[in-house]
Amino acid sequence: MKGKHFKDNSKKVNSSKRYSSSKSNTNFNNRSNSKSNTNSNGRSSSKSNANPNSRSGSKRSEKKKKSLYPVFLLISIIIMGICAVYIYRWTQDSKHNEDIMDLVKETVIEDNKNEDKENNKTPEETINFDKLKEFNSDVVGWIKVNNTNIDYPVVKCGDNSFYLNHSFDKTYNGQGWPFVDYEVRLDGTDKNITIYGHNIKDGSMFGSLKKILNEDWYKNSANFNISYITEEENATYRVFSVYETEKELYYTNNNFENDAEYQEFLDELKSRSIVDFKVNVNKDDQILTLSTCADNNQYRVVLHAKKVKYIAK
Repeated sequence: MKGKHFKDNSKKVNSSKRYSSSKSNTNFNNRSNSKSNTNSNGRSSSKSNANPNSRSGSKRSEKKKKSLYPVFLLISIIIMGICAVYIYRWTQDSKHNEDIMDLVKETVIEDNKNEDKENNKTPEETINFDKLKEFNSDVVGWIKVNNTNIDYPVVKCGDNSFYLNHSFDKTYNGQGWPFVDYEVRLDGTDKNITIYGHNIKDGSMFGSLKKILNEDWYKNSANFNISYITEEENATYRVFSVYETEKELYYTNNNFENDAEYQEFLDELKSRSIVDFKVNVNKDDQILTLSTCADNNQYRVVLHAKKVKYIAK
């Protein structure tokens, strides 16, 4: 019984040893295998698997950047080219207008210098409109504003578009030329003669009109008289309002139902002024309006003056 019991125990022991041994072996093998797999396959494989992807990804990124570089370069060259063309054309347009003005002044004013001295007249009073019209038959007057660069012959045609981009000689020019509103009749019945000009950055055309908003301009009484010469008369206009306003057409109105409506219009223009010029305006006055754009064409710089003196020719 004891031997049998012993054998049974030994079997149990052997059996338990095999179980534990196999379990321990299994555990050991599993751990060692999994560790070795982890070490050899895990880190190395993850390293080997990650790096090629990372390298290939960075290579693709580099290739993409390299492929985009010529595109960016081409766009930059195109933009620079457009800017260069714009600057060149702007410079040429400016020079063209300067050359025209030099020729015009030499032809229609300087020819009469001797006569000016004898008659004590200013050059503006001796403008030869016959010669001026040989340059451009659309010419209707000559405007001059003291202490600005505004000293130009003025034109008028059948619309308000042509002289936005055409010079005095009617050639295409981005700086345009000062022109009278096409709705102005110029038959002596106009209440409000409006003249437009571009706000050119170099101060040409009406680019210097913005000076009227400066204190040193509107506090200098020498600037208050505007000279506007036509074939029929040499007229002087007295400034009564200067201001900047949002883009609109109200101040260019030239048609009124009655005197009361016109007086209301004049009162509104005067109330807009940034300074009081102490000039009264009434229903019997004829006014001159100068207008140019400002702040990317969102606003208008405006001057109003009333006729105070004229000499009929």
